[in-house]
Amino acid sequence: MPLTKIDPLSLTMRPFQDLDQGWALLSAGQKGSFNMMTVSWGGLGTLWYKPVTTVYVRPQRYTREFIERESCYTLSFFDHAYRQDLALLGRKSGREEDKLSQTKLSVQFDSETGAPIYAQASLTFVCRKLYADDIDPDHFLDPAVIERSYPNRDFHRMYIGEILSAYRKA
Repeated sequence: MPLTKIDPLSLTMRPFQDLDQGWALLSAGQKGSFNMMTVSWGGLGTLWYKPVTTVYVRPQRYTREFIERESCYTLSFFDHAYRQDLALLGRKSGREEDKLSQTKLSVQFDSETGAPIYAQASLTFVCRKLYADDIDPDHFLDPAVIERSYPNRDFHRMYIGEILSAYRKA
């Protein structure tokens, strides 16, 4: 399926619906060495005069190694028809098996950054990392968030990425 490059500033989205309920696929790496994970936490907006995504990755996730190594990552959104694929990609680790081969998704690589993108994605953002930091438990103002979201104290690393380009399924 061909992808069409679009201006990210022209988008109309429902970020709460698209992330929390629809989920997205966070991917990083290059051809021959990449990984992906399903995410439902994140953000879209403007920061430092740039359109950005914000994503969060726990320390034990295999995808984190790829995001740390690479300068770019992708955030891809899919139609509901791919819900089972996203569930599998969030449940299984690419460290132990080729989980992508168990889905209906096919990967290709962005011609400018080499980052992984998917022909089946309804929307993909290609992002260049601008900032990374670990969530600090000492900075929570509501301790109930820690108890509910971090019972194992495996605090996320936050990545903010400038949206370099966006693609829609043609």
